[in-house]
Amino acid sequence: MVATMIDAISEALRIGVGFLWTAAWAIIMGLTITSLVQVYVSKERMAQVLGDGDLSGLTKATAFGAASSGCSFGAVAIGKGLFKKGAHAVNFLAFMFASTNLIVELGLMILILLGWEFLVAELLGGLILIAVMAVIVHLTLPENLFDEVRETLNERDHEAGVTEDPTCGMEGKDEYTLTTDGGETLKFCSEGCMETYRQEMSSRGGWRDELLSWGGWYKVGNQYRKEWSMIWKDIVAGFLISGFVIVFVPQWVWNTLFIQGDGLLVTAENAIMGVTIAVLSFVGSMGNVPFAVALWGGGVSFAGIIAFVYADLITIPVLNVYRKYYGWKIMLYILGVFFVTMAFTGFLMELLFDALGIVPDLAGGETATEQTYFKLNYTFYLNLIAFALSGFLLYVYRRGLGAPGQYRDPVCGMRTDDSEPSATHDGETYYFCSQTCKETFGENPDEYATGHPMVMEGHDH
Repeated sequence: MVATMIDAISEALRIGVGFLWTAAWAIIMGLTITSLVQVYVSKERMAQVLGDGDLSGLTKATAFGAASSGCSFGAVAIGKGLFKKGAHAVNFLAFMFASTNLIVELGLMILILLGWEFLVAELLGGLILIAVMAVIVHLTLPENLFDEVRETLNERDHEAGVTEDPTCGMEGKDEYTLTTDGGETLKFCSEGCMETYRQEMSSRGGWRDELLSWGGWYKVGNQYRKEWSMIWKDIVAGFLISGFVIVFVPQWVWNTLFIQGDGLLVTAENAIMGVTIAVLSFVGSMGNVPFAVALWGGGVSFAGIIAFVYADLITIPVLNVYRKYYGWKIMLYILGVFFVTMAFTGFLMELLFDALGIVPDLAGGETATEQTYFKLNYTFYLNLIAFALSGFLLYVYRRGLGAPGQYRDPVCGMRTDDSEPSATHDGETYYFCSQTCKETFGENPDEYATGHPMVMEGHDH
């Protein structure tokens, strides 16, 4: 009996870690692309353009969300900041949907673990989901209640001294505070965000110049680190839980929870149950994708799987955050709107894919227990490349925080000292993090010169 249990646990771990190994390169590459987009794609102040609940505002919210990926909690925190600053309710909700369902790393992960049909359903369904949610909110929105909650939230955060990090929108902390030359006090969520702000204030170079410098890649490395810090627990939990679910949950459980057969009622029940399981799973962000693999292997319908993947914004821990931010009434309103939207969109996706004849069928394919995960194939080599890239970004991040800090490179804002390359212009000496930045400065010194070298000592930025 003990030996059998040990074998079962070993098999569950093999499957969970195997899933993680299979998807590792996709997660790393996706997070790298996301980090590049968030650092170098110029974005207007989002709250200023999300104040109206019209089609233009909804479109911008969706685009901003897709370019501002994060975990469920990160999306909720940034959504709160947008809401406080005046974003319309439908737009900050659309932002949260897009930032957890229309992101690069999630798409790659779904493609690798579930297949292209699920990826198409995720992307197309994500847009439909936002449209359906917008219609429901416009028809049911308790406008006065949201306005009152916004006012209360601003007053409460002001009294408590809560401020948003100007670089990422997360909540700032007292230990990462600086005062600008204009006398404004800013709070940051981490040392990395505070360094990024200082670097941005000191730099004059464009994104092409920065990507040829240590300073530019420091920004990417810092963003990459922040992305991982938000999602790694959900990812690890999701993969490990999926392995244990596949091994230990008997088939009759899935047959009981999810009605088998054909017909609209069966599809609707599966979609509703998919969202229900997601709410109770405590697994959010990308961690619900490997869990979805376990459900798919258990015979859950296409509608149930898609609805489950959509529903990472209403897990119990996330609902508790809504309650803390907005109170019980708004939390229950968001739960109701999201639940109906996610279940209906999952239901709609199965009907559409069934009509097109592209609902995937795993019959005859290898089960999770039959698969061999660790072998010399394209996954192995892609993982080696991805791990090397990850190591490089983390090295650059640590190098940035630990760089000598007496001066700032006028091209990229990187901290440097007088041992690094230097150039003189109009009687002033400037110091650079690399020869590339020095050459960029030399091509057009008037564009980058500040009249004096940026000295760290005595300066906040």
